[in-house]
Amino acid sequence: MNTKEILTKLQNNEISVDEAANMLKLAPTKDLGYAVVDHQRAMRNGCPEVIYAEGKTKEQTLGIMKNMLENGTDNILATRVSLEKYEYIAAEIKDAVYNKDAKTVTVERNPVEKTGGIILVATGGTSDIPVAEEAAVTAEFLGNRVDRLYDVGVAGLHRLLSRIDRVEAADVIIAVAGMEGALASVIGGLTDKPVIAVPTSVGYGANFNGLSSLLCMLNSCASGVVVVNIDNGFGAGYTANSINKLGASKR
Repeated sequence: MNTKEILTKLQNNEISVDEAANMLKLAPTKDLGYAVVDHQRAMRNGCPEVIYAEGKTKEQTLGIMKNMLENGTDNILATRVSLEKYEYIAAEIKDAVYNKDAKTVTVERNPVEKTGGIILVATGGTSDIPVAEEAAVTAEFLGNRVDRLYDVGVAGLHRLLSRIDRVEAADVIIAVAGMEGALASVIGGLTDKPVIAVPTSVGYGANFNGLSSLLCMLNSCASGVVVVNIDNGFGAGYTANSINKLGASKR
């Protein structure tokens, strides 16, 4: 019995709330042959399964999204979606929204209420915006208020310092930077809020596709800086949401 069938039985008073809760926790996943869709992830983790579209065909990506919608998932996030895949998806899912910078597709038929504090997403440069947008879209999708502060890297530190009020107003900060990745350390030294550092693959040859940024961020001397993988905007946005919502629940 799938999620939609269980909820229908509950609405028709064919099963009790407790019975429905137990069935939903144990409801089987759906094997599509090319993917096993987890319909219960939102119950366990607070967020539906997120589709990583890179490496999937447009047919596979659409198939997963349609299966989720058919089984009661109102809100869907897919990352690393090309424009071609989006156009294929939008032909059948009319309310799918594309962010061309983040390369994300969202469907929000029951948007999550914006609660908690502010997540600030800052970048070292304009070239870091695609990764930053992936983080921002993820955080917004999960119900957070997001402030974007782009192109404030250490090559012109006054750009960040002149906007220090926005840094101070944030509850969680995501620092996205390539090159030597110094932005995370600078922000970490200016705030008492948790800083999630995202190294990007932006940089010249010795950047090693983001490895130098990753190592510099891992070796930051600023307290309170944690690091996700190279170009992992989604992971940063998801983690920032967990921190932000945890703080909000205790207010």
